[in-house]
Amino acid sequence: MYSQTEHCIDFKMALTRLACFLVLLSTHYFFTVLAVILRTTDKAPWANEFDSIELSCLVESISTKNPRIEWKKIKNGEPSYVYFEKKISGDLETRARIREPATLVITNTTRSDTAQYRCEVTATNDQKSFDEILIQLVVRVKPVTPKCSLPKSVPVGKSAELGCVEDEGFPKSQYQWFHNNEEIPDDPKTSPKFFNSSYVLNSETGTLKFSVVRKEDAGQYYCRAKNDAGYSECSAQIMEVYDINIAGIVLGVLVVVVVLLCITVGICCAYKRGYFASQKQTGNNYKAPAKGDGVDYVRTEDEGDFRHKSSFVI
Repeated sequence: MYSQTEHCIDFKMALTRLACFLVLLSTHYFFTVLAVILRTTDKAPWANEFDSIELSCLVESISTKNPRIEWKKIKNGEPSYVYFEKKISGDLETRARIREPATLVITNTTRSDTAQYRCEVTATNDQKSFDEILIQLVVRVKPVTPKCSLPKSVPVGKSAELGCVEDEGFPKSQYQWFHNNEEIPDDPKTSPKFFNSSYVLNSETGTLKFSVVRKEDAGQYYCRAKNDAGYSECSAQIMEVYDINIAGIVLGVLVVVVVLLCITVGICCAYKRGYFASQKQTGNNYKAPAKGDGVDYVRTEDEGDFRHKSSFVI
């Protein structure tokens, strides 16, 4: 049998436990109901260009009936309003809407929508009256048709460079090259077909460089630019590889040397025979004989015929 004192002790302990429970319950209620708390289903969503995307902003707890909801777009460190005073503004004015209570839905996304977005909720009647969620949106852009360049013909043993470039895709495009409809591996040693090739393929810049071209490298080439949004390819082009005619080149050089030698010998012979004399004696170069004392000579029509202009004076 318990004494009256023992009953009093048990009653006090029960009251203490009840008080503690009530304190815990009220504390939980205070921090959950009197505090605005937000969450999102995805802090880093992505969408392909022209698709729709939802930036979720979910209110887990709030006691204020009409909280103030705002969305801001932060690009290059500069914030701008997207949703303010219950209106969509900025470049999303005709392409976005709010789905209750605070989720932002963007339709027909463009590459300019890539940015950080901040959902802000202010609840004036809550003990914790403000909360925010930061979301990073990426809009992926499919590459456009790349520009491909390659030489039309290359001699065997020489170097060659093929180029491929595309600037519209986001994220930045990676590049693949194809030879006769077969993908060229990054490392030629990984493929029996390309094992003896001397090329270096840069998938970041799109260049394909051959240090020594072989006959087997001739054929059809095209390039593919790809990213997470898709890929595009340029039209196939033909690269020919031809042999250098060493014998023909040597023969041509010999012919040129022989012709130059013949011309030189002919000029020397012509000089020796006087065909290139600098001056010829002609009638115009006749030099009159010196005058004698008291006699003047006059040249007549016939060369060498002279007559006295005056008689001798004695």
